[in-house]
Amino acid sequence: MDGPLSSHAADNLSGDYSSAAPPAIPTRPREVRTVKVLHLINGEHYSGAERVQDLLGLRLPEFGYHADFACVKPGKFLTSRQAETSQVFDLAMRHRFDLWRARDAARLIRDEGYEIVHAHTPRTALLAMLAIRGSATKFVYHVHSPTSRDSTRRFKNWVNQKVESMAMTKADRLITVSHSLSRHMRQLKVAAEKVRVVHNGVPPLAEVPSHNTPTDDWTLGCVALFRPRKGMEVLLQALANLRSQGQAVRLRAVGPFETPEYERDILALVDKLKLKDAIEWVGFTQEVNRELFKMDLFVLPSLFGEGLPMVVLEAMAAGVPVIASDVEGVCEAIQPKADGLLAIPGDADDLTKKILAVVSGEIHWSALRQAAIRRQRDSFSDRSMAAGTAAVYDELVR
Repeated sequence: MDGPLSSHAADNLSGDYSSAAPPAIPTRPREVRTVKVLHLINGEHYSGAERVQDLLGLRLPEFGYHADFACVKPGKFLTSRQAETSQVFDLAMRHRFDLWRARDAARLIRDEGYEIVHAHTPRTALLAMLAIRGSATKFVYHVHSPTSRDSTRRFKNWVNQKVESMAMTKADRLITVSHSLSRHMRQLKVAAEKVRVVHNGVPPLAEVPSHNTPTDDWTLGCVALFRPRKGMEVLLQALANLRSQGQAVRLRAVGPFETPEYERDILALVDKLKLKDAIEWVGFTQEVNRELFKMDLFVLPSLFGEGLPMVVLEAMAAGVPVIASDVEGVCEAIQPKADGLLAIPGDADDLTKKILAVVSGEIHWSALRQAAIRRQRDSFSDRSMAAGTAAVYDELVR
């Protein structure tokens, strides 16, 4: 087993994780002992699931749990994370079935005294099952998205689903990030008494910059790890539709592409639709809030495979009204025409209409903005997510 990786975290906006959390969630009495939890994660990206993991590392100590991390695919998580008091261990696997690493994981769990192992992907779940075999360590599996619909690669989905099914039989508890995923678990015949819903959450911002209602020029924004299931093609077509109707709209695209091949496909479509001068490609950034503040509308045109997107909650916290596809758990965050809008997945014409309804003033932008800030703060905070996760741990060790 390799030693802990560097604990250095790259600089970020101080506002990104500042919190004005609701006071109703109590911290634990000081006399309660701290329980150590090891989160087994992939770690190559720093997108939605990784932000969940990082925020749990920051917030769980308030509820009596210390979280460390072990990465099986070390990458951006190490340099982007904020939970600096957590250790990050290197358990790099050469491939998804490099099961020799289970011995190293078992040694790490034993030597560091972890009472709970919390896995977040099929790959890490397989490692966790082997590592804790025959021990008293508890096993929690976190379902961030429907594995059977996680990508456009059917064989990969099938393999991951088989591995995940094994994990679900061995796990002491399953955490799903939305009620839609909980229903999906029931369809997979998972015992209902194992499943707990803990909605994702992000820190409410202590201060949201003022933003006047846009008049002529509108900046649409999208933050994602761009890959086929995110539906970027639909957004590009909607952007072209709006511009052909004389609407002064631009797109600010924030995030990396999953593969060079997909990037080439998208840029070819941009050229075909004559949108090159209407889009700014920002790439990966750790300063997500700074980018959100530059947007007037946040658009997430996912086709499938969402649990409860963190970036939707971050946009709401930043006061950027959201128009998102009505897929899986998205509708648990967005209340149509109250704090955002939902569009038909894969339907560029419907997405065009939804964006136009706000741009034209048919739906009041400022009302959406204020309602979104309130809803995120009241229902989807980082502390409420940590409290829900700690309650699941409590069932196993308290």
